[in-house]
Amino acid sequence: IAFLPQAIKAVRTRDTSSLSLAMYVIFTLGVGLWLAYGILKQDVAIIAANVVTFVFAFLILCIKLINELKPAAPYGTPATTKENPEEPG
Repeated sequence: IAFLPQAIKAVRTRDTSSLSLAMYVIFTLGVGLWLAYGILKQDVAIIAANVVTFVFAFLILCIKLINELKPAAPYGTPATTKENPEEPG
């Protein structure tokens, strides 16, 4: 549940610029491995704890990856608006 506030913020704002991609990849992989271990051991407590954490961490990771793969606007380019999309200035 500790990742819930971060997941809510990432979904609402789509801003993941302050998050480390490497950290979320490694963390999500580790939680996934714990989940697999819980499934193999048939341990409901391990499974439950790691399913919840995995879902939130994976959601944040997906948003982070989408943001990383999105091409950035060139430096100094003003943001476009709905009223004036890409109109020459």
